[in-house]
Amino acid sequence: MLKNLLAAFLIAASVTSAMAQDAAVAQLHGTVSVKKADGTVRILSRHSQIGSGDTISTERESYALIRFRDGAQVLLKPGTAVRLDTFRFSESKPQDDLFTYSLLHGGLRAATGTIGRRSSSKYQLATATVGVSGKTFSVDDCVSERAAGCARLDAAIYVAVADGDATVSNGRGVLELTAGQVGLIAPDQRPLFLSTDPGLQFTPPATFIRSVMAGSVVNTGRNLECAISR
Repeated sequence: MLKNLLAAFLIAASVTSAMAQDAAVAQLHGTVSVKKADGTVRILSRHSQIGSGDTISTERESYALIRFRDGAQVLLKPGTAVRLDTFRFSESKPQDDLFTYSLLHGGLRAATGTIGRRSSSKYQLATATVGVSGKTFSVDDCVSERAAGCARLDAAIYVAVADGDATVSNGRGVLELTAGQVGLIAPDQRPLFLSTDPGLQFTPPATFIRSVMAGSVVNTGRNLECAISR
């Protein structure tokens, strides 16, 4: 299901025009915001630009599909915050590639682009305790987030691979995962294979999926980016 859903997003989002910055919002549902490095906060709309240092957050029942300049994509589930730490990409200079980002809380589904395909070591997702590199995978933080599906699970980071492989590491060890495998990374323990599916898959609303496939805007009438004053 995850592999098919991400594949559909990859096809649909490929028509997005070239972006001046590192990434842009390919599609969204609900309320999605960005906190800039200077502390300012803005509500995002489709095509909103995202750059290094930005923290993107989804509110309750909100989803966002972020497309990066190298073709990578990240689908954020509700109640998620992700910080784009560094993004450097030049088609002609693979030696300068670097894509690092951090899952602060919540969960996401990711598909690598050119940077990850050229060198897995140049594509890194980090949580508070775990580093992940791979092709098409999901990461759910059930350490800081105990609501929803996490409430019935052990407090840990869960990594599931939909396609290709992924490397998971923390201070206690390294775990290699392939398609269909799930890893459990609990605080202060070696990463472990999980023999059963933890059931953390999620499916965005039908309106979100249809809008991605059609290239339309879900938030009709609310699709202008605006600043939040405090």
